[in-house]
Amino acid sequence: MSGENGDPVRRYELLRGERPELFRNDPGGIEILTDPASVEAAGGVVYEDPYVLLVRDAVRFPDGRAGTYIRWMSPTAAPACAILPLLGDRMVLIEHYRHATRSWHWEIPRGFGTTGHTGEANAAKELAEEIGARVRELLPLGSLHPDSGLTGDRVLLFAARIDSVGSLEAAEGIRGALTLPFAEAEAMIADGRITDGFTIAAMTRARLAGLTT
Repeated sequence: MSGENGDPVRRYELLRGERPELFRNDPGGIEILTDPASVEAAGGVVYEDPYVLLVRDAVRFPDGRAGTYIRWMSPTAAPACAILPLLGDRMVLIEHYRHATRSWHWEIPRGFGTTGHTGEANAAKELAEEIGARVRELLPLGSLHPDSGLTGDRVLLFAARIDSVGSLEAAEGIRGALTLPFAEAEAMIADGRITDGFTIAAMTRARLAGLTT
């Protein structure tokens, strides 16, 4: 489906009001053109469902050329999260099947933003759902932009001290969990067994924050 009641221009205008930070124009950058004629010609909100919102902006590039730019964003302004579970002096990875790559990945738990939840509450919810773990201590590791060329979304990174791993969320394609020393997980990055960007970023932040041994 596209736009507000099938009107991509009207939905675009509503989105600008809801999330103005994604439509600001900075000096020297790529300018978004917001007059109705330009929005309609570009497409506005071209697709929307409970998980994806796809926008085609009318833009003017720094050299003066006019054109369009497509962006993917989450339907909610609440940031997504990715959580590095710490179990004693070890960390936890899950083996998760990802439809986009059609393959299994070793990665840390993560999830979409949830309207009405703080980042911390959302992180605790994702850990409970994906690995049946209860958070003992949640440690913020900052945020990242997962693909600044495609999406304006921001993802919050956390480390979480937990006491155990419970039931895995098999219905979402999680078939196993691995508890291992941090150095072994780093070796999995080095040899290509871990390719997930969120996992690599959270592990890097945890290492820089001195949370690992």
